Amino acid sequence: MRILHTGDWHIGKIVNEFSLLEDQRYIFEQLYKIIEEEKPDCIVVAGDIYDRSIPPREAVQLLNEVLTTLVMEYSLPTLIISGNHDGEERLSFGSKLLETSQLYIVGEITKEIKKVSFTDQYGVVNFYLVPYAKPSVISNIFDVKLHDHDEAFGLIMNKLKEDFNPKERNVLVTHNYIVTANEEMLKSDSEQSLSIGGAEYIDVEKVLDFDYVALGHLHKPQKVKKEHIRYSGSILKYSFSEVDINKSVVIVDLLEKGNVNIKTRPLTPLRDMLIIRGKLQDLINPLYYKQIDCESYIRADLTDTTELYDPLSTLRSVYPNIMQIQRIMNTNHIASKTKASDDFQNKSKLELFKEFYEEITGEAFDDVKKQAFINILEEGEIEA
Repeated sequence: MRILHTGDWHIGKIVNEFSLLEDQRYIFEQLYKIIEEEKPDCIVVAGDIYDRSIPPREAVQLLNEVLTTLVMEYSLPTLIISGNHDGEERLSFGSKLLETSQLYIVGEITKEIKKVSFTDQYGVVNFYLVPYAKPSVISNIFDVKLHDHDEAFGLIMNKLKEDFNPKERNVLVTHNYIVTANEEMLKSDSEQSLSIGGAEYIDVEKVLDFDYVALGHLHKPQKVKKEHIRYSGSILKYSFSEVDINKSVVIVDLLEKGNVNIKTRPLTPLRDMLIIRGKLQDLINPLYYKQIDCESYIRADLTDTTELYDPLSTLRSVYPNIMQIQRIMNTNHIASKTKASDDFQNKSKLELFKEFYEEITGEAFDDVKKQAFINILEEGEIEA
């Protein structure tokens, strides 16, 4: 059985007031091409379908188009769970009816863990669909007191194992922060923390009995301890902390029990996400910007030390999709930006300003700047 594993679509995502619906639609067109080439037997989407619990109308329309294409055009069994960004009740609406079209959506956790089974030439493959749920929600469902995600997930796994045949091939689809003990996975700024102070972590040992674990939540594609325990990652870069992360989907071949082949297929964005750095005039120089894709989503880290007039408009004339501007000061080797040196009482105003200027800007206080400061002091009738 061949599985296409994806997740963290975040349909309707807005980054710095830029809607990414067009970019997401572009990625879904790539997804269709991958389906045509790889011919998977099913697709699993491991949570965070939408970016917010109440998605905008355009996001709902796009998801409707995508699911209609997957189920009706490609006749592809599609298994979906909710993530921490989704409104589980809304995502679950009509799920029983949709199962007749082999569209399986599990938005809310229940006492009965959803299992979907298929058969191929090697026998049965069981998919266990475990959506995201807060420990407090799981506590209420099972009428027990749970303290953190690890304890709550352990209870779910114990319940699941009541209907678990280790001789068959079993796939877990879940949206949680599953990690190797005492080791954090690679996160990005666009991920929403599930809790505070490490209480969101779930020990990977709890899922080792599965033949494949399709994870959602972390936006960087990565494995957890074993090759067959994987985060697919998000379909797009959703923050500038992800500029160096390549996006992909996972293709999983489940052969006979114990034999799993895994590969990834890259996703290429309509517009990349880049960070550029330098002085304003250098960044708008054709010698610089002709070397990069100016249509990308840009964060500009400006190193200018002088006042700039409307740098955003200036940069947007070259980079139409610029999202952020940051002013960068060279503060290396600075013990304190506001604390004067110990012998400041014995130094002149010129000497003190020279120290302050060089600490804040990281540049030399040359003769031109020195004379300008002296002129200012003289105009104010202050003795240097």
